[in-house]
Amino acid sequence: MKKTLSRRARLATGGAVLAAVAAGTFGTVAANASAPEAAQDSAVAAAPAAAAGKRDTTTSTHLTSDAATEAAQAALKAAEKEGQRVTVAVVDRNGNTILTMRGDGAGPQSYESAEKKAYTAVSWNAPTSELEGRLENAPNLKDIPGTLFLGGGVPVTAGKAPIAGIGVAGAPSGTLDEKFARAGAAALN
Repeated sequence: MKKTLSRRARLATGGAVLAAVAAGTFGTVAANASAPEAAQDSAVAAAPAAAAGKRDTTTSTHLTSDAATEAAQAALKAAEKEGQRVTVAVVDRNGNTILTMRGDGAGPQSYESAEKKAYTAVSWNAPTSELEGRLENAPNLKDIPGTLFLGGGVPVTAGKAPIAGIGVAGAPSGTLDEKFARAGAAALN
């Protein structure tokens, strides 16, 4: 038994086929039109890479993944001793997550909150509990993407410059979260 498509289905299918053929034809024409240009480009010698001078660069210190793991484990252990179920996140100087460890039984919201607290702490080089107070004078700070102005984030510094942030979320208060984040940071000293 032969199945017959409705008029609408035939029109839609035919239109799709025409569009695909046209796209393929255009792509072929476009590729062929640029072929002589590509041949010219290959004839030109490749330019050497530019070398930046010493005064044009800077060196920064970063937390190793082993150190980040050590800090996160210390924070989790401190929380477990007090019967708290938390998630710990460690971010680098640029706010990129190095690692996130969710403790047994930690709530699903704690994962993102811990990362945001760590990001906020390293961005402002201050504990997030201190930053909460700044919202009174500048309430729009909370609108900066990726930030969370709740206690539980602490910066990690080297020579007074922030190199990482540790964020903890999941305890019943920001004060406890920050206590555990500080325990993680203390493990690095």
